[in-house]
This record gives sequence, C-alpha cells and structure tokens, in this order.
Amino acid sequence: MLLYVEVDCKIYDAHSLKEKRHVLKRILHQLRGLNISVSELDHQYLWQRTMLGLVTVANARVPCERVIDQAIQLLDQNLRIECLNIDREWYD
Repeated sequence: MLLYVEVDCKIYDAHSLKEKRHVLKRILHQLRGLNISVSELDHQYLWQRTMLGLVTVANARVPCERVIDQAIQLLDQNLRIECLNIDREWYD
C-alpha cells in the first residue's frame, strides 16, 4: 500500500523566499524523521505558500495512515505554518 498526500500550506512570518526556505528546511527535516518521503511540489516562488507532497509505503493501510497522521499533526502544531487543504490518494 502506498499513501500519497498533498498538503497546501500558508507560511506565516516569511517575508522573502529566503525566510520561506528557512522555515521549510526545518519542517522537512522534522517530517523526514518520521521515515516518510517529502518534497515541495508547488508554489516554489511564492514566499507565503507551499504545496508539500508526502508519501509512505507499508503492507497495510493502518500503518500508512498512522505515519501520515503523525506528519499532519506535526504540521498542525507548527505555529509558522497553516494547512489549508489536505488531499489523500491510495495506491495498491
């Protein structure tokens, strides 16, 4: 099972692309600690927006959901970023 998630986010307190990259670098490092693949997919040139792609693979749905839920919880707890939209797609 593969779970692919797109998370559209707004970044607060970023007034330049450099500040955005600083915030994202820290967030991406934390997310990768959960043993998932993560990348910025869109809005690379907008300093207050980002689209993150998260992917996890397991032999069943429950472990995938658990890891992605932890990742989304981590994003929700970060005061410098707000999740605007979350889309999940399953691949068997």
